[in-house]
This record gives sequence, structure tokens and C-alpha cells, in this order.
Amino acid sequence: MDLLYWIIGFSLLGGLLSVMVASSFLLLSETRRTVAVPHLVSFAIGALLGASFLGLLPHAIESEVQIDPHEIGLTLLLGLLLFFLLEKMVLWRHCHSHHGHEHIPELDRPDHHGGHHHKHQTAGPLIIIGDTIHNFVDGILITAAFMTDVHLGIVTALAIAAHEIPQELGDFVILLHSGFSRSKALYFNILSSLGTVAGALLAYFMLNDMQQLLPYILVVAASSFIYVAVADLIPGLHARVQPKETLQQIVLITLGIVFIFITHSTLH
Repeated sequence: MDLLYWIIGFSLLGGLLSVMVASSFLLLSETRRTVAVPHLVSFAIGALLGASFLGLLPHAIESEVQIDPHEIGLTLLLGLLLFFLLEKMVLWRHCHSHHGHEHIPELDRPDHHGGHHHKHQTAGPLIIIGDTIHNFVDGILITAAFMTDVHLGIVTALAIAAHEIPQELGDFVILLHSGFSRSKALYFNILSSLGTVAGALLAYFMLNDMQQLLPYILVVAASSFIYVAVADLIPGLHARVQPKETLQQIVLITLGIVFIFITHSTLH
């Protein structure tokens, strides 16, 4: 029962905390958000990669369920392909495509006809549905990590929270641009974040009888983190090529990795 409390608590952390932090960024001026979001993205990249290579994959390899290393490699490749296909089917892309600050101001600018971007007026419901599915999957990954090791679960939840914050900020802007009030956008984002808890609870009761699947789910979780970091977040950083900005990116990515390393080492 204690494990279930850990899972519920950190599922809420991964979902609700990111929503609340992201909503607080809306209180900042657009100029300050423009500066802050790329820094958050860089840190999130480090956290995702650190959780993947320092936590999830090592635990999958060292699992009590003996897995051939070739199966781990194959599962990782299939996971990357899976998330690529999901993104192609528009079940994943919109959850990550508005991280970089260059997207956020754009949403508030009029187009060349003098009006706003009409395509965003109908984006609200799609954002909410997509985020709920995304959060549901995150909940499954958090539970799989906790059922392997409580410390790994904490690290996984923290990595998810780190990359959810810039995503939620972008989604807030889209919802506001779609005609949602601030309170309504916050309400629906909180509601969507509860998908993390739903996914976590479902996984908890299903995976109890399927312990042999845990290492594979950890590898799929790692492939998800790696894909988001490499395919969705890193390309946005390449739009900023000034030496000072590049140095900042490297430092913040390293800090994200160090944060996961220290957290994982300290908990152990």
C-alpha cells in the first residue's frame, strides 16, 4: 500500500506541479517568458537524457527478469519508431511542438491579413485530448519505474515534471489564443494532468501480475524520453547559434543531467 501512495503522490507531482509552475510563467511579461522558456527546455533535455541513460536503461539491464541485451536494444529501437509514428499521427507532436520561445510570441501576433492565426482557434480541444493521452502514458511509465525501484520512480517523475513545464506553458498560450479564459485554461490543464494518475493506477493494478514486462516498459520509457529530447526539444535549440546561447544550452543540459545523477545517487 505504501508503494501505491508513492505512485499517486509522484503522479500528481509530475502532472499538477508542472501545470501550476507553467501557469505562473504566464504572469511574467512576454519578454521574460521568451528568455526563460529556452532555459527550461535545455534543463529538461538534460533531465530526460539523464533519467534515460543513468536510471531507466541500467535498471532494465540489471532487472531480476533476465533479458538478452539484444532484446533491450531491439525494444529501444522499436520504442523510438513507435513514438515517431505516434507523432506522425498527430497524437504526440502537438504536445511538444510549442516548447521553444520562438513559437510562443508567434501565437500572439496577427498574420499578414491583419487577423490572428485562425488555425489556433480550434486547437484547444485537440490540445486537451492529446495532453490527456500523453499524461496517461506518463502515468504508466511512472508506475513501471516505481514498481522496479522507488528511487527510480522518483527520478522518472522528476524528469517528466521537468519536461512538462515548458510543454504546459506552450499549451496554455494555445488555449488562451483559442478563446479560453485564464481560469478555464487552468481548469482544463489540471483536469488533463489527472490523466497521469489514471494511467498510474491502471498500470499499478495490471503490472502486479505482469512483473516480467517491467524491464521492457522501462526501456520503452527510456525511448520516449530520448525521442522527446532528441527529436522534439534539441532541434529548437539549434535555432540559436550564438556562442553565448550555445554555452548556456550546454551548461543547462549538463545541469539537468547532474540534477538527475545527484538525485538518483542521493536516494540510493
